[in-house]
Amino acid sequence: MKELFPMKQVNGFVFSLLLTVIALSVYFLDMSFAVGMTILLVTAFIQAGVQLVLFMHAGESEDKASIYTSTFYGVIIALFTIFGSLLAMVWAYN
Repeated sequence: MKELFPMKQVNGFVFSLLLTVIALSVYFLDMSFAVGMTILLVTAFIQAGVQLVLFMHAGESEDKASIYTSTFYGVIIALFTIFGSLLAMVWAYN
């Protein structure tokens, strides 16, 4: 019966709930903007990793290297888009 119980998924769910409580505490503890944004960004990226690996089963397929490579490529493109937009619209005019 033990092999039928999804202990990995339950642990991932509890860890996701813990990360959500940590992120929610930023609002209730009235932290400064810099500290709050740092905590929110760190918990968001950890949460995304937990969701990808545990609940979307990214590491369980035969071509997991291509899945991780595509995810890494998508994050790089998103960061270039965000920082490129900031560079063009905000930082270039100061």
